Amino acid sequence: MTTCAGRINKLFGTDGGVMLSLYPAFPDDFDPAATPLLVSIDGLEVPLWCDRFERRGISGATASFADIDTERRARELLGLEFRIPESEAEDDDEFYLEDLIGFTVVVEEVGKEGKVTGTVSDYYDSDANPLFELEINGRSVLVPAVEEFIAQIDFEGRTMHLVLPEGLLTLE
Repeated sequence: MTTCAGRINKLFGTDGGVMLSLYPAFPDDFDPAATPLLVSIDGLEVPLWCDRFERRGISGATASFADIDTERRARELLGLEFRIPESEAEDDDEFYLEDLIGFTVVVEEVGKEGKVTGTVSDYYDSDANPLFELEINGRSVLVPAVEEFIAQIDFEGRTMHLVLPEGLLTLE
């Protein structure tokens, strides 16, 4: 995802520098070494990496770009709006299934009375069929690691509750 962050307004100097108008969406913590300005040229998204970037007040900046070193080349950018990639804020709810290894697991089967308790001893990652290995009553059991079977995860209590279809869990 990208955010429209400003416009390239006019030339600044003779070495390909430009003046930018920054929109309110432009981040205060912009890092020109890590993030390019993205412009559309002939329908293609082109990254412009800043060699120099200097803020001028709240809504302005000057910049020069790698590979744009003449006034003629910089003139081709005038009037173009630029975008910046949206920062990928870490989602506090995000986790990996292998993070559940060591959790206590409570398993109940649809149509059967009672629940069994064990431990998530391993996780096997596969696009086709990811699996949890559960240690229940001294036996290792593989069950599909799919969202439909996970009823609840308590990260603080390190427990997971699974509800499995009848017949999937065979401990006899």
